[in-house]
Amino acid sequence: PQVGIAVVAAALLVGLFEFFSLLSARGLRPMRRVGVLLAAALFFEVVAPGWFPVPFAPLGAMLLLSFTLWRGGDLESISAAAATLLGAVYVGALGGTIAALPLLEPSGEGPWRVLLLLTIVVFSDSLAFFVGHAFGRRRLFPSVSPGKSVEGALGGLLGGVLGALCVRQLGLPGLPVLHAVLLGGGVALMGIVGDLDESLLKRWAGVKDSGSL
Repeated sequence: PQVGIAVVAAALLVGLFEFFSLLSARGLRPMRRVGVLLAAALFFEVVAPGWFPVPFAPLGAMLLLSFTLWRGGDLESISAAAATLLGAVYVGALGGTIAALPLLEPSGEGPWRVLLLLTIVVFSDSLAFFVGHAFGRRRLFPSVSPGKSVEGALGGLLGGVLGALCVRQLGLPGLPVLHAVLLGGGVALMGIVGDLDESLLKRWAGVKDSGSL
């Protein structure tokens, strides 16, 4: 499990600096060091609840406000602080849920739970792409992502359910069918929302890609 946590943490660090690059492209100066500290703390609060002897949120808020004053207290530092906090929550807290999957009891099912998540996302993305290209007529959110269609999104939801049912059949027989369906649809829906959010961030920053990897 420790190796898995380290791999996820390394990937998230790359993602966090990609997020900071988006902020820089928009003209903001993110608080990179404090952002990494906040993201790491939020990450470990999800992976290992209670790792810190006192609630971290108040300390994190004070740390961020202190750095805001250290920057000089100008109006731009407020926007930078808010954007830095968004990155810490967006990358650190959400990323922590991936690293925590193998740690949940029964831990023997951990690898299958990770595979469940990845399969839902891959099936959802793939079916959304093919259904959208073949049958897409109505735009889903044209102001943010002109290429996405309602039909593609529905295909993505179906793909997520199919992916969850496949993994359940192969390695998670104890997972009730209804739970697999709800997980597949729910994760696929959040994937669609997350994809739109990513598109919104890139459009806001005026870049085509969030990174070069």
